[in-house]
Amino acid sequence: MIRTKENLSGISSFLIEDKYYIYRHLILQVVILVISVGVFFDAPDRLNTSLNRFYGWISYFLFLNMLVYVNVYVLFPCFLAKNKGFAYVISVVLFTIFALFIMVILQELFYDIAVTHQQPSGIAIFLSIASSMCTIFLFLGGISTLMLFKQWIINNRNANNLRLATFESELNFLKSQINPHFLFNMINNASIMVDEDPKMTSHILEKLDGMLQYQFNDSIQDKVLLKADIAFLSDFLDLEKVRRDHFEYTVAIEGNIGDVEIPPLLFIPFVENAVKHNMDTKSSYVHLKFRMENGCLSFECENSKPLKPVKRDAGGLGLANIKRRLNLLFEKNYVLDVTETETTYTVNLHFNL
Repeated sequence: MIRTKENLSGISSFLIEDKYYIYRHLILQVVILVISVGVFFDAPDRLNTSLNRFYGWISYFLFLNMLVYVNVYVLFPCFLAKNKGFAYVISVVLFTIFALFIMVILQELFYDIAVTHQQPSGIAIFLSIASSMCTIFLFLGGISTLMLFKQWIINNRNANNLRLATFESELNFLKSQINPHFLFNMINNASIMVDEDPKMTSHILEKLDGMLQYQFNDSIQDKVLLKADIAFLSDFLDLEKVRRDHFEYTVAIEGNIGDVEIPPLLFIPFVENAVKHNMDTKSSYVHLKFRMENGCLSFECENSKPLKPVKRDAGGLGLANIKRRLNLLFEKNYVLDVTETETTYTVNLHFNL
């Protein structure tokens, strides 16, 4: 089965995963605390150490929290997350005007300027408020940017999961088309051979048992050993040879395939078609060749053509479906070449592992 679990980077994981929810808010509170301390104690009356001054700082800290969380949980999801950028800007401006009104009230309530060592000028107060507003704008902008980045990560993750789910569904569908069709052919061939020669029953059942184990156990994995796939194909061709008097096959292997893994049921459609479409009263053959070289696996399937053309039934797994599965598995990073002459039909498949 194809895994749909995404591999997130550390930052991406921290931003979207629920297990980091508390830590995200703790970091946000630390940032708000630092900003509130920096802004409030950089005011013109910073030498004022009255109790009202402390209450003013607490109010400003809570005020920044209101700005941030209204932006995160109200303005952003209602406007910016829905691609309503203009409405979001307007809402931020209006909310900032409201915030400015609150800040002025805070100045009047908690800035006990009368006890400062030096009366600050109106310009100094204006610059202090302007500096505070710029800081707030930059802070809200940074929060919005992080929220946009978080939204992008979530959308990208959902799209990726949907793509992988579609990939898995379609791939399993194509593979399921192979399983029952190929299994039916195997059982049908075996039943014919048993009726014709009861002495071959033990041999047939042994081969069929190994093939069924591969079909129902190994083929459900993401990858199988190439040598197991070749053994499966050899058993199938061996059963076909027993059933038909004028049938020969060869399986050639070049290179080291000891630990090579491939997607299951990859070559079966080619071999099945080769066997099905070369039935003739005279000699017929199927030659398979596997070559592993520099990380590239080459597969060749050559079969003889009957003197009388065989009509291809619509129930078989067509070449279009085979190509579709190859595209899903290798994203077109493969070469499939089909060559047909008057007497032979050859398939060559090359892909990197």
